[in-house]
Amino acid sequence: MALKIRLSRGGAKKRPFYRIVVADSRKPRDGRYLERLGHYDPMLPKDSDQRVVLKEDRIRHWMGMGAQPSDRVALFLSKASMMEKPAIAEQTKQHLPRAKTQEKMREAEEVAKAAAEAAAAAEAAPAEEAPAEEAAAEAAPAEEAAAEAAPAEEAAAEAAPAEEAAAEEAPAEEAAAEEKKAE
Repeated sequence: MALKIRLSRGGAKKRPFYRIVVADSRKPRDGRYLERLGHYDPMLPKDSDQRVVLKEDRIRHWMGMGAQPSDRVALFLSKASMMEKPAIAEQTKQHLPRAKTQEKMREAEEVAKAAAEAAAAAEAAPAEEAPAEEAAAEAAPAEEAAAEAAPAEEAAAEAAPAEEAAAEEAPAEEAAAEEKKAE
């Protein structure tokens, strides 16, 4: 028999009172149970001693027999130091942004990474040009230094239009959203 230590509801409408019982997991919530192990009165203040009353020795007995506590009862037992607090799993994916929003976020990250790489390349290019110019003055012609600077300038030129395009898209989206609200 699969045993559960769970809550069984009693009380009037809008005035709940729960018995903490050990029951067969296949029985109805408020159906027949094997033993009453305590009670829980959510109408009492949280600091009240009578809010949750447990028969600890009987609970230990039934847990030794293989009874598994429900999530709520497991929290009560953890507060009474009878077991470890159960791990609360993450909620469903409802808290995550929608697929279109995630795609826009990925695109924005890619644009930001490209801009950061272009900025890093632009900073590295002037630092490389200075030693290159010194070496060019001494041994090599100045044409090589100009050839090295050209790819860095092209990369910076490519990144700038991408940033401008992203900046132009954001106000356009805001304007479209405002028009929908006005309708």
